[in-house]
Amino acid sequence: MTYDPARQSNIYDRAHGGAVFGLIDEAFETAAQTDGTVAVAMNVNVTYIASPEPGARLWAEARRVAQTKRTATYDIRVGDADGRLIAVCQALAFRTGKPIPFL
Repeated sequence: MTYDPARQSNIYDRAHGGAVFGLIDEAFETAAQTDGTVAVAMNVNVTYIASPEPGARLWAEARRVAQTKRTATYDIRVGDADGRLIAVCQALAFRTGKPIPFL
């Protein structure tokens, strides 16, 4: 996933933390639904490492690191095109077991 933070800047004309979180949330949502069942966020813990440069294009990658019948834990990283780490996240999903209704 990619996102252009220049469209969502804070008062210092830098990427707003909420915009970076939005990218994290989209990566988390996508990764958590890959087994075809509904999963919802229980906890999301973000650490912001660096502020992206104005106009930088960001990417997010989510990887499942553990899973049980009812929960799954994800490691999510956000970086820029230069390979600089912008944020890291650990997220916990509740797995409902219900099929995704639109699939």
